[in-house]
Amino acid sequence: MIKTIAFVVLVALALLLAYAATRPDTFRVERSRVIEAPPERVFGLIQDLRRFNTWNPYERKDPAAKGEYSTATFGPGARYAWQGDKVGTGSMEITEATAPSHVGMKLDFVAPFEAHNRVDFTLQPEGGSAQATRVTWAMHGPVPYLAKLMHLFFNMDRMVGKDFEDGLGFLAAEAAK
Repeated sequence: MIKTIAFVVLVALALLLAYAATRPDTFRVERSRVIEAPPERVFGLIQDLRRFNTWNPYERKDPAAKGEYSTATFGPGARYAWQGDKVGTGSMEITEATAPSHVGMKLDFVAPFEAHNRVDFTLQPEGGSAQATRVTWAMHGPVPYLAKLMHLFFNMDRMVGKDFEDGLGFLAAEAAK
């Protein structure tokens, strides 16, 4: 009887591991919101990392986290690194900024796990008005095998997507000031 149970458990584990191997090699999380502010104002709140951190939902999750800015805090080459109990350890660097429509970032995590992702903010005037902007916040990157196993039990889109939704709400509030 014990051999049969052990065999069933091993087969189930093997099937789980095999299924994980079939999962996608990349992920993408994206959220969008219309903000009642012109693209130029919203762009300034994203491409300047000091201003970015006034609405960044991860800064709010761990206010005790220690952060350090590079000499340049806005535009390509601007960098911010952090270390915190709730948000882990990592850094982000602006790699491209096309006013007032796009900001691209490299996002690197060291702890609690290593990950190297890309973040893109796309801004488009909304409704023919220069007073409203559709902001799309997207993150994408590779999914190594261990992450594929984790994704079987944790829904990345739901977890990170909620943070993006909150952040876009904070961005809208900051742009309204």
